[in-house]
Amino acid sequence: MNTSKRKFAGHILFAGILFAVLAVTATAQVQTNTTTTHGQPTKKVTVERGEVVSVEGNDLFVRMEDGQIRHFSNIPSTARVTVDGQELGLHDLKPGMKLERTTVETSTPKVVTTTETVTGKVFHVSPPKTVILTLENGKNQEFTVPDGQKFMVDGEQKDVFSLRKGMTVSATKITETPETSFEKQTHVAGTMPPAPALPADTPVIIVMVPVTRSAPPPAQETAPQAQQPESQPQPKALPQTASPLPLVGLFGILLLTVSALVIKARSR
Repeated sequence: MNTSKRKFAGHILFAGILFAVLAVTATAQVQTNTTTTHGQPTKKVTVERGEVVSVEGNDLFVRMEDGQIRHFSNIPSTARVTVDGQELGLHDLKPGMKLERTTVETSTPKVVTTTETVTGKVFHVSPPKTVILTLENGKNQEFTVPDGQKFMVDGEQKDVFSLRKGMTVSATKITETPETSFEKQTHVAGTMPPAPALPADTPVIIVMVPVTRSAPPPAQETAPQAQQPESQPQPKALPQTASPLPLVGLFGILLLTVSALVIKARSR
């Protein structure tokens, strides 16, 4: 009977010790060092194009290249779109504007290496997974022993099965965790809608712009030149209607008069 009570008391004592160990876990004096090694980043570029259909509140409706209407909801008022070199807000967008959204997703692999170092005296050991150490602050802490873990005891490496109560041990645990970090960048640009084309029957207004010309320089005076007679048009010949006989008679009378004058002069 006494033996049973002693065993029961022993179990109670051991449970109390474990409870105390778990209670001081948060104050463990374990030195932790973490380093991160980055790998080669990978980029994925996605380009989406569409045309603005409407803006309703903070919701944007865009007709994509495949004809599908996409609804972008709850767009923040601080969002900006570069349209023909100008920064426009959501409510500055007009139907017909062309939008182009470029999304760059960068994924970078990395390895996070965590080094944990602890030193203390063995308080209790339960191979192969558990060891309780009394740390430098005098408190006990329970550790889970990973497979293959080695402990340094007086400059020698020992496994968990070689540990004994009262031994001063130090252990280093190195954990390598692969991770991937993601980064996403989005840029939206656009262009104004084209000007509407004029209908075929629209009259075209032509504006005449007068051109002012400078007066020509005055001509230099030159020596007068003999005027060339201008060619006068030849009169048309009149039709012949008279006879030449009167002209012959007149010529005969003229000869007779001359002869008479000559004879009279000689007689003197």
